[in-house]
Amino acid sequence: MKTFEMKTVIHFGDNSLDRLAELPYKKVLVITDPFIAKGEMINLITEPLKRGGKEFEVFSDVVPDAPVGKIAVGVKKFLEYQPEVVVAVGGGSAIDSSKAIREFALKINNYGKVGLIAIPTTSGTGSEVTSFAVVNDTENHVKYPLISDSLTADEAILDAELVKSVPPSITADTGMDVLTHAIESYVSINHNEFSSALAEKSIEICGVFLLRAYLDGSDMHARQKMHVASCLAGLSFNAAGLGITHSMAHQLGAVFHIPHGRANAMLLPHIVEFNADINKHSKSQKEYLPAVKRYANIAHILGLSNYNKVMSVRSLVNWIQFMQKEMNIPLTIQELGTISPDEYFGAIDKMADAALADACTPANPRVPTKEDIVKIYKKLWSF
Repeated sequence: MKTFEMKTVIHFGDNSLDRLAELPYKKVLVITDPFIAKGEMINLITEPLKRGGKEFEVFSDVVPDAPVGKIAVGVKKFLEYQPEVVVAVGGGSAIDSSKAIREFALKINNYGKVGLIAIPTTSGTGSEVTSFAVVNDTENHVKYPLISDSLTADEAILDAELVKSVPPSITADTGMDVLTHAIESYVSINHNEFSSALAEKSIEICGVFLLRAYLDGSDMHARQKMHVASCLAGLSFNAAGLGITHSMAHQLGAVFHIPHGRANAMLLPHIVEFNADINKHSKSQKEYLPAVKRYANIAHILGLSNYNKVMSVRSLVNWIQFMQKEMNIPLTIQELGTISPDEYFGAIDKMADAALADACTPANPRVPTKEDIVKIYKKLWSF
């Protein structure tokens, strides 16, 4: 028996932030990052809370990659303030931090249910609708995915007003994160009809609107579409899981602090080739790995279909790399210019071990060996 469930109520479209005035809670803890807390954007959150007569405090000691130490500071604040609901505002790090803070605080002092409202300010992680959070052990350079239904937000608010000022480079990184979520969940061994439908729509939207959002940040139609695509992809991978693009990207983020969406984008073409067991030297075969048909479907959704499956998969790989080039995302680690060969190649063995042990790996459509992971990391250095 399989089960598909959507636990999060989603508010989207114009004026969706008005929902904050209607919340059935009186005491609110807003968790966000310092950039949002000190800027004008925070007023989009606090004004409807004031209008609704809510008591609130803002906790903004949040930094990228949700380090364990900062989570502990947030837990302390939570226990002191004792909110009825947490409103998480920000990108993946702020939402993941909020999930972890609430989860750990309730385990320490279980005084009943505390709601969670997630409001993303980037169109990327899908964290507003997933039961996942990633926390970072900065001492050991390891990222730990947390997985529990209790991490899922009760409500999500998708308002494009919060993403219109996102700069092009972050629009690119987060947009490729959306695409990676959708593609990985679509080919996951745990995919089903429901998760596939969500992934297909997310991929279709990315194909039409990601480059538009990158080239013109004031294109609010494209912004809103990518915000929805991010949520659709989150719902899809929450049901179906991800794969080794994420497993390997987690290590690049933990060890070298490469932004998560960028690491995904750089790895994705290599993982498509690995999972399909197809590369530029492949010719037509009588039989293909199961992922090949699904990658060919993705190519069809993006309007890339060719006369055979090999060409369709190659077209998909080429299109992903085209998108990287158009949005100035490096194709190789060498292109980043911030990591020496000795640093990178010296870290590969440990990163490969951690990637194999990562919670995203079991759903990958092709079972990798350590040697496979090492080979992909080495390929990523340069062409």
